[in-house]
Amino acid sequence: MSLAVYNTMSGKKEKFVPLEEGKVKLYLCGPTVYDYLHIGNFRGPITFNLMRNWMEFTGYKVEMAYNYTDVDDKILKRANDEGVAPGVISEKYIAEFEKDFAALKLRPHDHNPKVTEHIPEIIESVQKLIENGKAYEVDGEVFFSVKSYENYGQLSKKKLDELDEGHRVEVDQRKRDAHDFVLWKPAKEGEGLSWESPWGRGRPGWHIECSAMIQAIFKGTIDIHGGGIDLIFPHHENEIAQGEGCTGCKYCNYWIHNNFINMNDEKMSKSLGNIMTARSFIENYDGEILKYMFLSAHYRTVFSVSDDRVLQVIAALNRIYNALELAQETVKMVDGDGQVDSGFKKKLEGFDSKIKKALNDDFNTAEFISLIFEAVRSFNALGFGNKKKRNAVHKGCSEMFIEWMNKYGEMSALFNEAPSQMLNKLDEVSIKLKGIDKEKVEELVQKRGEARDNKDWEAADKIRDELAALGVELSDGSSRGWRVVLND
Repeated sequence: MSLAVYNTMSGKKEKFVPLEEGKVKLYLCGPTVYDYLHIGNFRGPITFNLMRNWMEFTGYKVEMAYNYTDVDDKILKRANDEGVAPGVISEKYIAEFEKDFAALKLRPHDHNPKVTEHIPEIIESVQKLIENGKAYEVDGEVFFSVKSYENYGQLSKKKLDELDEGHRVEVDQRKRDAHDFVLWKPAKEGEGLSWESPWGRGRPGWHIECSAMIQAIFKGTIDIHGGGIDLIFPHHENEIAQGEGCTGCKYCNYWIHNNFINMNDEKMSKSLGNIMTARSFIENYDGEILKYMFLSAHYRTVFSVSDDRVLQVIAALNRIYNALELAQETVKMVDGDGQVDSGFKKKLEGFDSKIKKALNDDFNTAEFISLIFEAVRSFNALGFGNKKKRNAVHKGCSEMFIEWMNKYGEMSALFNEAPSQMLNKLDEVSIKLKGIDKEKVEELVQKRGEARDNKDWEAADKIRDELAALGVELSDGSSRGWRVVLND
């Protein structure tokens, strides 16, 4: 099955056919860098990281760009509030974003263009639009003429005469049409972020930046443009209009948009006070949990982040990392060469085919994750109970399983942590979320050890039951000797 993607432009899945055989040009809208990014901002980077990796896994050579918007009113406001230059703010939060990106162990992009580094290209694009009769200048401000582009609204399925219905539109009298948007705006006194242009000193509008950077990097039509669904209108709609108005060529062949995430079934918003930054999530939980959570749902679905959801993810990761720990332990334990079990090998090959089908079907990561789980179940079903009875077949299957998991782990940026360390991390998060009294548990574990030393089996069993009532089970695999009971 060849790759099929859901194209927002057509509203349906389409067979993916690149502009140039074997090569893909991919642009993903990046962040406005004035603060720490919230977890929803990372759904795109995590999802498109897998998309890019899967396309390369199946033979494409992908060139990917992810931009930084470092010219914006929010940056200027923060700079003014803090009494520093705008560049200080943008560079600070680019660095903070890159810390979070590195903590998530995502692959770097080929290009991370900044608006401030492409001002000449932006000015050139605006000039071209004026020459092509698509834009006009009034008092040092340049507007794009929406009515000059007859296909405006094709991506968002909006019509100009319907945009005003139910809404009060504040009309700038200098515009030829209320829907015309800014390409270049005059500098305000004291802003500290402006450049000389044919229309006076000023700075670019938001939408023109991506069109100009795409042309600077890719020179013409691109294969895939991605972003969150909140960018469809007006940002991506305006990108298409000005991009095609400038070059006369098709802007992009496939538009891929990821959906929102909620916090506790409510939309994240400052007014509700429920915004969680990626930094906070990584520090309080773990980056592995965030990546698994996002990829266990299809990128076009809305899902909610909550403590219960985090515990479900921990339970799932626990199963996977326990299997990896068992496999590594078996490889070290059994001497000699491993023997390949044909039945297990055939099962993994079957999962390979199913994963290929799932990810070629509009990057169905939810199905991909469920197939990883099936492979874990098949591995555990091989029977590793008695350590002394593990043999060359157990070793061979363990080696095969580790290699198989590494293959998909590299592609998804998951399952690459040291199993014992990851299991302990997951346990710490579970302890915090479940409100387990660690001191009390440690005291009971010590008393049970003493009871066993004294051969007081009845007391030892009673303490074990007390621990179970607290949501704890004894485990030799944990550095503490116990782990939180998780239900998945």
